[in-house]
Amino acid sequence: MPHEINLITTIAAALGLAMVLGYVVARWKMPPLVGYLVAGIVIGPATPGFVADVGLASQLAEIGVMLLMFGVGLHFSLGDLMAVRRIAVPGAIVQIAAATALGVATAFFWGWDFGAALVFGLALSVASTVVLLRALDDRGVLDSINGRIAVGWLVVEDLVMVMVLVLLPAIAGLLGSGPAAAVPGGEGDVWTALGITLAKVAAFVALMLVVGRRVFPRLLWLVARTGSRELFTLCVVAVAVGVAYGAAALFGVSFALGAFFSGMMMRESEFSHRAAEESLPLRDAFSVLFFVSVGMLFEPQVLVEAPLKVLAVVAIVMLGKTVAAVALVLAFRYPLNTALTVGASLAQIGEFSFILAGLGVALGLLPIEGQSLILAGALISIALNSLVFAAIAPTQKWLRARSALARNLERSTDPLAELPATVDQSLLTGQVVLVGYGRVGRRIASVLDAKGIPYVVAEQNRELVEQLRARNVPAVSGDASDPAVLIQAHIARAGMLVIATADTFDVRKMVGIARKLNPKVEVVLRTHDEDDARLFEQDALGKVFFGEHELALGITRHIVERMGVHGSGRPGAAR
Repeated sequence: MPHEINLITTIAAALGLAMVLGYVVARWKMPPLVGYLVAGIVIGPATPGFVADVGLASQLAEIGVMLLMFGVGLHFSLGDLMAVRRIAVPGAIVQIAAATALGVATAFFWGWDFGAALVFGLALSVASTVVLLRALDDRGVLDSINGRIAVGWLVVEDLVMVMVLVLLPAIAGLLGSGPAAAVPGGEGDVWTALGITLAKVAAFVALMLVVGRRVFPRLLWLVARTGSRELFTLCVVAVAVGVAYGAAALFGVSFALGAFFSGMMMRESEFSHRAAEESLPLRDAFSVLFFVSVGMLFEPQVLVEAPLKVLAVVAIVMLGKTVAAVALVLAFRYPLNTALTVGASLAQIGEFSFILAGLGVALGLLPIEGQSLILAGALISIALNSLVFAAIAPTQKWLRARSALARNLERSTDPLAELPATVDQSLLTGQVVLVGYGRVGRRIASVLDAKGIPYVVAEQNRELVEQLRARNVPAVSGDASDPAVLIQAHIARAGMLVIATADTFDVRKMVGIARKLNPKVEVVLRTHDEDDARLFEQDALGKVFFGEHELALGITRHIVERMGVHGSGRPGAAR
């Protein structure tokens, strides 16, 4: 060939092999991400046969990082985070500190210096947002309170790691192992360099919040008016990559932070959902290249040369982090199911761990062995994460049946687990028991208020329960699949049970408990899944409302009413 085709060869080999191996591992009920990482190992320099261009793969990986973080920004909602801030913010920070401490202590035991130990511990402390979102979505719990807490927790972790990526080059000299060149003012002027770095970050964030949140939505609106789909997609990608590059070139901050803020500002637009949907294929393609490039850096011999170290990494990620998260969630008096879901969500490491490890190696802080150990821990933890999620239900059942401590931690000292004695008893006969106070539940409650129909809310989000009680709305905190919660909601005397939560995992259990306590109770439930709706109706669980079907009926009913169609086919015919 008369011209270089290294780029084409690298992309073709990476995507082709990733597709094959991703399909193979998916057949074994594992995340395709594992296949992508293995594909990188196969075409990397550590294995025989074809070796892709590592330099080109690294640049493609940078684009993957940009688009990954742009996607995180598009899904980041300050409102969603604020709704779970009391548990997500302190929980994430304490969990990062605990996992980092475990990693630092382990690295010290191996004889590493403080800089290497700190980078190693931080890399083990943060879970993969990509793996989490896919796991929650596959199980239909992404919009549930458990899903919102887990995602909020991960968003806080991501924000902390973005700051770590920004600050690490500035303090590399202070940690003792980084090259002096990593510090703009030299080793003797670390604090000045740190101050300059923070000032640049603050200037960039201020520019994005003041200018970006006005300019980007307006730009997206103007492009959308052209009616060109490809121009709209081009605009989205150009903003993501352009802002990331500009942030690095002008403000010295990471590509990750620039892309994250560009996505967050795009979210302010009414076209944010379209932007997320139409950029998804490109984001997915480059995220595959990112994970393949990470696999290319992996040294497989670490599994043979240091198996005990690999086991230690896996133990910190899958046991240490999980136990710490479960304990924290229970300490905040959330149900056992929520604690186990958050714990399972954190039992893996992913993209930020790879980015942080790569930066640590580049700064001379982390040895190559440390990067290989992190990659090995990621491969194993991601592969086993689906099994951890599958173990939630049996583990919850086993703990509740055999551990009085688990039951006591979950409910006994929680003042929100029981209805206040001040609730008028006349409102607790023939009332509606409303499970879930999310977007749907809130609308149902507003109609009940307007009609003067009494109701009791059962909600897992303790902050919402506190807010409802402040407005004198009867509410009880807990998982409605626990009989004690429905008993506190006085289901035995209720006229109707309305299950408005997006989490349909325990619907059958809720309905079974309710009908044992009140055989005559009427049940109404919602679902987003057409298959679930069909199964619920076949099992006679109650009146089922399927989102798309009910939406279509409502729109059709409105059209017929407004247009006045009565058989003549003419708008405005006699009504």
